[in-house]
Amino acid sequence: MRPPRDARPPVALLLRTAAPGRRTVYVVHPGALSARVYQGLADALPEGDGLTVLDLSAVPAYAEAALTGGRAATTVEALADRLLAALEPADGPYSLAGWSFGGTLALAMVHAMPAGRRPERLVLLDSIAPTDAYKQPDDSLEPDLLLGWFTMYLGAKRGRPVDLTPGRLAGCGVDDGLPVVLDTAVAAGALLPGTPLPGLRKLYDTYVDGLLRNHRLVTPHRAVPAPLPLVLVKAERSLIPDDPHLGWQPLAPHGLTLHSSPGDHYTMLGRTDSLEVLAPLLHTV
Repeated sequence: MRPPRDARPPVALLLRTAAPGRRTVYVVHPGALSARVYQGLADALPEGDGLTVLDLSAVPAYAEAALTGGRAATTVEALADRLLAALEPADGPYSLAGWSFGGTLALAMVHAMPAGRRPERLVLLDSIAPTDAYKQPDDSLEPDLLLGWFTMYLGAKRGRPVDLTPGRLAGCGVDDGLPVVLDTAVAAGALLPGTPLPGLRKLYDTYVDGLLRNHRLVTPHRAVPAPLPLVLVKAERSLIPDDPHLGWQPLAPHGLTLHSSPGDHYTMLGRTDSLEVLAPLLHTV
């Protein structure tokens, strides 16, 4: 009898192998979307460059928290160590990036590395800084804000943009806002007609628990200013549209360079016009 296989994907997902001496791009991915979403970015890199996704959803203590109430039995530091253990030494230069909560993990990884192994800079993909300004109680995340984020996520997950009229969810709670999201998603072709509201509510609850998990991991974490330059790529429809720096200025004593990407927080990872922004930033020194 064969022993049972571990169906969980590997932490380090190789999407494209770098040629000898060429650059490898490592991207810290916190889940929500499949790690395969970076295949377009891998293909957009110059010939010979490689890309590996460091996938947090392959770490049980992290992934299972989104299914069990959003409380993870781990820490930012422990997760950073787990990702570093999966990091294969690059045969050539390398770049490190982190999308969303992955930016916090990428910064923690940099601090845990020997100085001689650090990348030249850290690229943050619409990542919110782990600073006190964004460490708010769980109930500070208002339902209309979460519903708007969920709508962006749903559109990216289904491959069909779900565009809500600006302000349509203002003041809505989950019970009156989720039917609006459902009707709009069906009209956009992101969900099939007849999709049951309880099923969408289950997906929404899991999504919110994932956000709360990340929020609760960041709250006790004390981020240290980066020992290298930071590059922030903010989506045109970012989760925090009113903060151009997403809170990173206090953590960037060696410089913070800003760029804008088409799309929203989720679609920026796969849109052709967004990849035209991201690929050069991850390739160049």
